[in-house]
Amino acid sequence: MWVYVARRLLLSIPVMLGITILIFAIAHSLPGGPLAMYLDTPTMTHAEIQHLTVQLGLNRPLYDQYISWLGKALQGDFGHSFVDGQPVLHVIGERLGATVELMLTAVIVSYGLAFVVGIASAVTQYSVFDYVMTVLSYAGMAMPVFWLGIILMLFFAVDLHWLPTFGMFTPGVPYSIWDNLKHLILPATTLVVYTLAQESRYVRSSMLEVLQQDFIRTARAKGLPERAVLYRHALRNALLPVVTVMMLDFAFLVSGALITETVFAWPGMGRLFFTSLQQGDYPVVVGIAVLISVVVVLVNILTDVIYAVVDPRIQYS
Repeated sequence: MWVYVARRLLLSIPVMLGITILIFAIAHSLPGGPLAMYLDTPTMTHAEIQHLTVQLGLNRPLYDQYISWLGKALQGDFGHSFVDGQPVLHVIGERLGATVELMLTAVIVSYGLAFVVGIASAVTQYSVFDYVMTVLSYAGMAMPVFWLGIILMLFFAVDLHWLPTFGMFTPGVPYSIWDNLKHLILPATTLVVYTLAQESRYVRSSMLEVLQQDFIRTARAKGLPERAVLYRHALRNALLPVVTVMMLDFAFLVSGALITETVFAWPGMGRLFFTSLQQGDYPVVVGIAVLISVVVVLVNILTDVIYAVVDPRIQYS
């Protein structure tokens, strides 16, 4: 197993190299290029722009700039933010905790509920519960994330005054876990609805396919309890395609978090990426894009490892 993981990590190096080349090229092709925020500053003279271009090495060929950037990035130096002059990794690190908190909450709740709802819908196929969950799932998949977030905000924060509308903490109030949880509920619920609607359908579909197999009928014919049939036999065999979809959808959850963090002013990486893109803070935009790409590649490797845990018949050699 560890030999396979090491081999996959080595094979991911050229993949990441290609991704960084693509990100670097796209960032330079944006309107105004890396100096877009300075070009829009009325106080910046042409001579100052030229001096800054030479100082940052932007007058060199693009491939030369990339090689220089890659060499520094491999040492943990992604440059400095154009906005406040802080190192990019320091700027991202300040927002990483908020994003991890929101993402983990959404993943744990949505994936847990997806199994409960999906299994219940498969077992009670064509029942009232199944039809209701089907309608709600399609409604959840059809709703844009930003629209759902605004509706929840209007109802629970503006109309009922139950929950705060923005941020991670209440300004001027000492930190408390309860205050943090109150701010977390609305953005996390938005992501949970967005994710649960899709994942519960995958679980239901996979369970229905397995429940029709001969070995399930054999298990029931042997007199095994229904709980053992469902969880020991059916669910274990249904997990493989579900794990594949859930792990791959993790990347889409990151994009959903970007929109959600922007709507609720949640101080995470998604909102940082959006504001940096607006401000033309090119080093931070590139740094976040590279970090997300690394996470997606590692999640794909982790998916293969989980395969072997879920299904012992899978052997990596």
